[in-house]
Amino acid sequence: MKRAIISADDFGMSVEVNEAIELAHRNGLLSTASLMVAGEAVDDAIERAKRLPTLNVGLHLVVIEGPAVLPHTSLPLITQPDGWFSSSQFGLGVDYFFRPEGRRELEAEITAQFEAFRRTGLRLDHANAHKHMHLHPTVGHLLVTIGKRYGLNAVRVPLEPPEPLYAAGTYTDTLGDAALRRWTSLLRHQAHAAGMKTNDWCFGLAWSGHMTTDRVAALAAHLPEGVSEIYFHPATHKNALLQRLMPTYEQEAEFKALCSPGFRAGLEHAHAQLCGWQDLEMPQDNMPPVAKLPL
Repeated sequence: MKRAIISADDFGMSVEVNEAIELAHRNGLLSTASLMVAGEAVDDAIERAKRLPTLNVGLHLVVIEGPAVLPHTSLPLITQPDGWFSSSQFGLGVDYFFRPEGRRELEAEITAQFEAFRRTGLRLDHANAHKHMHLHPTVGHLLVTIGKRYGLNAVRVPLEPPEPLYAAGTYTDTLGDAALRRWTSLLRHQAHAAGMKTNDWCFGLAWSGHMTTDRVAALAAHLPEGVSEIYFHPATHKNALLQRLMPTYEQEAEFKALCSPGFRAGLEHAHAQLCGWQDLEMPQDNMPPVAKLPL
């Protein structure tokens, strides 16, 4: 069986992102959004989510290139004076793994983000991390262990198989891509060991910011067996913040793709059923047959 979770990241980053998520849920295929609890427009996002009871909302954990919940004085090692995490995956990765104080600050911030989500009054549907930083073993471990205390039971595993991308359009696989796919097994193990649900596949990495109508319609028609999360970065238009953080992203095109008849037709052609994280089964001891696809 082919099943698809259609989701959007960065809920709460800006009003333009929030507008696109609301409209794509009302008029398109979007069922799920991931909330940045320290985002500039988080209050607007929470208000929209509360008037959209069928929109499933989870935590988009931010521990890189974004604002922290706790002040810089509480996180002097891992945040900058302006209260933002840096964009250096290597530098933060070292601090999170090798420096005890970095790990303590990270644990405090992740706890604060789950606590901030709890205060919204929204049901915690799932969790993932900005820039997929939960692939870092320390971040993944803390997301799972702390999240479990807050009722977390579903985690994104960003495993993107190359075959559907080849079938859907131009794509060049690299050794780095192959290594990343192998590395995701650690995160899956962490989640399953905690009794949490995971997706089989995830699409939106290779074409991040460029999930245009033509691409996603073709991708939908070539989805593999199992549960695929297809995630987007939509916005109704590009403001200064989005231009600064993601200058090459086509957020407006991704918004249009979510509402396009072609995307829906591709899913129907593949006989893919739409679902949400809470529709998934709890992990089994053995991996599903789809995991046998070459990675």
